[in-house]
Amino acid sequence: MPEPEPLLAEIGEMSGSLAQRVYQSLRDAILTLEYMPGAVVRKSFICQKLGVSRQPVSEAIARLSSEGLVDVIPQSATRVSRFSVADLRESSFLREAVELAAVERVAARRTDEQLAQLVRMVRLQELLLEDGDHAGFYQADEDLHALLMELTGFPGVVATAATVSIPLKRARLAILPEPGRPAEVIAEHRAIVDAIREQDVTAAREAMRHHLGQLMSRIEPLERERPELFHQIRERP
Repeated sequence: MPEPEPLLAEIGEMSGSLAQRVYQSLRDAILTLEYMPGAVVRKSFICQKLGVSRQPVSEAIARLSSEGLVDVIPQSATRVSRFSVADLRESSFLREAVELAAVERVAARRTDEQLAQLVRMVRLQELLLEDGDHAGFYQADEDLHALLMELTGFPGVVATAATVSIPLKRARLAILPEPGRPAEVIAEHRAIVDAIREQDVTAAREAMRHHLGQLMSRIEPLERERPELFHQIRERP
């Protein structure tokens, strides 16, 4: 039985060149697992679905390949990149380095308005969980981390944190839903924000370290449970 074709976001309202808009639509579909790891990316389907020629699709795929999101095999199929445990561990290491430094800075320098923003974000997560809006909860989780990066005052930190987290984002979606985990996330976020409120740099760092450390312990069993999503090669240490 053939796999269902992925849902692609319409590009009519997007900004940028045609290739940029095709790229954004495909990237969103990959990051949200509309395209699962290992799935074939068919240019003919994309052209038909988005109403574009092959050229912008080829340009978009080349860009996705440079980001490690697709594997282009000459004279064969283009496939969405499978997960690599080694790459996920590296992404986790890089993410932790950036976010621990960021939360230290925010805790030391935060203003009352910045603290209020963080408190509202945690409260929003609580409301979304109460409403059973798991998609909204997941987005609010990402938004809270993005806000912390933004509050460092360094524009490049937001982009860097988002880039190093891409592999983790895909893998995290593959393990959802996680029974009981959203409530734990809220408690961990609340601990981070409480430390920021007290301007306790050490406590903020340790609360963030604990929070970030939960993800890989949940992702690693996925390789045994869903081996088809992973590169079947020997991983580097």
